[in-house]
Amino acid sequence: MRITWRLVLGFLAVSVLALLAALAGPSWPRDGGADRGSGTAAAPSPGRGAAPCTVRAGTPREAARLARPGDTVCFDGDLSRRRLVITTGGSREHPVTYAGDEDAVAGITIEADDVIVEGFRSVRPAAPGIELTGHRVTVRNNTVIGPRGGDGDGIRFFGDDLTIARNTVRDTDNGHGRHADCMQTFASGTPASRRVRIEDNRCENVDNMCLMAEGPDDGEGDGRGTTADFTIRGNYCETLRASQALMFEDVRNATITGNVFAAATDHAIGLACHSAGARVGGNTLHPGIRYEVGIDASSRADYQGPEPGGPP
Repeated sequence: MRITWRLVLGFLAVSVLALLAALAGPSWPRDGGADRGSGTAAAPSPGRGAAPCTVRAGTPREAARLARPGDTVCFDGDLSRRRLVITTGGSREHPVTYAGDEDAVAGITIEADDVIVEGFRSVRPAAPGIELTGHRVTVRNNTVIGPRGGDGDGIRFFGDDLTIARNTVRDTDNGHGRHADCMQTFASGTPASRRVRIEDNRCENVDNMCLMAEGPDDGEGDGRGTTADFTIRGNYCETLRASQALMFEDVRNATITGNVFAAATDHAIGLACHSAGARVGGNTLHPGIRYEVGIDASSRADYQGPEPGGPP
């Protein structure tokens, strides 16, 4: 009889614990905020680790009207046949984030300060696949495949305090006289660029260079401003037809570390036209690369890195 009561008491204890767990319900917090774009509760953000969406918009024009500093804007509907044009930013402390979840767009143009653009995918967009002009702009976790037309570039950038991180650019094409770089900046009728971080990107199957950076006094620029203070770190670079993977002309104080140069270019890095103050180290080179750094006499001031092996 004592054994029977023990079994009964054990069964009752397990039943009570199960009932309490069911009544407790899920433990995650509830979002009581409103979504200005739809009038409903804000949905979770599609971005990897991004903040929840605070605005939902059907079109880029609607996003420009609704976005406020600190917002995360997500898009409803199909944007695959239109270019995502961003003209509304936030503030230094509270940028506006435009977030996708591998959303397809026909390229991206950013003409605003204090914005973050992440998580979009462009297949065969009009080149450049992403073009950004502004200050304190971050472009991250985007994909550009096969940009076409123009000069065939994947990403172009102009401005100060820019971050280009964890993007993938693939299949740029030098056909029809193009110079199809993974990334490019110049200063000819466009702002010079300062304090630029290019980190952990992948440039795959790129016909021309992974980065072409030209300052205002490179011989083709407009002579206004200074292009300087670039950090190029942790990128994967597969350039197929150019003599070098990275080229700097009139760019001061470039730090180039921890990158993988995965194709057999003549040399990995070119420094020319007073690109002084470069720091190079810790890069991994394809065995077919003849030398890591090519440099001209005007760029040797304050250079730190491996002994240059020839001209840029």
